[in-house]
Amino acid sequence: MPEKKELELNPVFSVSEYIEFLNIGLKKFGAAKITGEVSSVKMGPTGHVYFAVKDKSGNALVNCIIWRNNYNLCGVKIEIGQELIMNGCPDIYAPRGTLSFKAKTIELKGEGALKKAYDELKNKLTEEGLFKEEKKRAIPNFPEKIGVITSKQGAVIHDFLNNLGKYGFKTKMIDARVEGQEAVKEILNAIKSFENKDIEVLAIMRGGGSLESMMPFNNEVLVRAIVDFPVPVIVGVGHDKDISLIALAADAMVSTPTAVANLLNQSWDQAILLLERRERYIIDNYEEIVTDASLILEQSLRTIYEIKDLIFEKYRKIDTNTRIAFQNFAYCLQKTEINLKSLWSKSIVLKFESFISTVSQKIENITKIIFFNNPERQLKLGYSIARFNGKIVKSVGSVSTGGDLDIRLVDGLIVSKIKKINKIK
Repeated sequence: MPEKKELELNPVFSVSEYIEFLNIGLKKFGAAKITGEVSSVKMGPTGHVYFAVKDKSGNALVNCIIWRNNYNLCGVKIEIGQELIMNGCPDIYAPRGTLSFKAKTIELKGEGALKKAYDELKNKLTEEGLFKEEKKRAIPNFPEKIGVITSKQGAVIHDFLNNLGKYGFKTKMIDARVEGQEAVKEILNAIKSFENKDIEVLAIMRGGGSLESMMPFNNEVLVRAIVDFPVPVIVGVGHDKDISLIALAADAMVSTPTAVANLLNQSWDQAILLLERRERYIIDNYEEIVTDASLILEQSLRTIYEIKDLIFEKYRKIDTNTRIAFQNFAYCLQKTEINLKSLWSKSIVLKFESFISTVSQKIENITKIIFFNNPERQLKLGYSIARFNGKIVKSVGSVSTGGDLDIRLVDGLIVSKIKKINKIK
C-alpha cells in the first residue's frame, strides 16, 4: 500500500498504487475554490455531470465532475458560457489516467447570472403554486417547542434569544452554515433532523447580505423541504431587494431574528394583555358591586331605623294612652265609691244598705285587683311585658326563632333575637 511505500527509502509503486498515493495528496493538499467559464457540459447516464471550465483567455482548461447528489443540492443548472465558482479537489481517474477537478459545490459567479437564476427559479416555483398564500399554515398560538436553524456564530442567535419572551419556550437549535453553497447541505440535514423531533414550529434565520451570499436560501431543494415540513416554518432572513425563495415558501417570513422572536411572542403577549384587561374588568365590576351593595345596605339601615323609630313612637303612644285609661278608670271608681258612700250617709234608701255595702265591698275588691294588676305595678315588681310582632306574648306558640322580641320593663325596652324556644311539658 502507498502508506507503507512512503516509509521505504526508494519505494517502487505500481501504477494503481502511485495514482492512489497522488489522490491522497491531492485531496489533502489540493482542495481549493476555482472559477472559470464553462466550455463544455455532458450529463452522465447516472446523473453525474461532466464539464470543463477555462480561463477567459482560453489558455487553460480543467475537466470537472460533480456527483448527482451534490449537483442537485447546488440548484445550479450548468450551461456553456456560465462563470462558475467551484469548491472541491483534483482527482486522477485511474482507468484512464485523466485528471479532473471533483467539485463538491458549484455556484454562479456575477450578479447578473445570479439574478437570472433567481428569477427563473422563482417563476418556476410560482407556477407550481409553492408560494400561494392558501397553502401557508398558521403559526400556532402559544407555541412552546421551537426548533431553530442558524449559525451559532454571530449576533443572530443572541438577538433571537434576547428578544424571546419568558414564556417557558423550549428551544432546540441545530448549528448550520448560512452562507456559501456548503450551507445548503447543512441546512437540509438540519431540516431533516427536525422532522423527527418534537417541535411545534421551525425557525430558520440569518442576517442580511448580498444576492451572492443569499444563494443558499434560493435553493430549490430547500424550498421544497420547507413546503413539505410537517409543522409551520418561520424564515427570518434579511433582504434588500429580492426576498429569498425559502422565505416566500415559508408559512411566515420576517426580516430579522428579533422579528422571529416577536412573532413567537405575539400570542403570549396578547394573552397577557387580555388577562390584564379581564383582571381590570373583574376588579372594576367587583368595586361597582361593592359600591352598589354598600348603598343598598345604607338605605336598608336607614329604613330599619325609620321603622324602629316609628314602632317605638307608636308604642309610646299606646303606653301613654293605656296609663291615661287606667288613671281615668281608677278615678271613676273612686268617684263612684264616694258617691255611694254619700248615698249611704244620707240614708236615701235604707233597704239597700246591705246591697250598697256589698257593692262597695266588691268595688273595693275590684280596686285592689286593678291596683295589684296594674301593669306599671307589675313592672316595678320585676315583671315584664313581652311583645312579638306588636302582640303581647302569652304562649311560646305565638313566637318563632329568628324573630325579634320586644321586652317592656319599668324603665325601658329591650329588643332581642329569639334563638331557641323550649316548651314546658
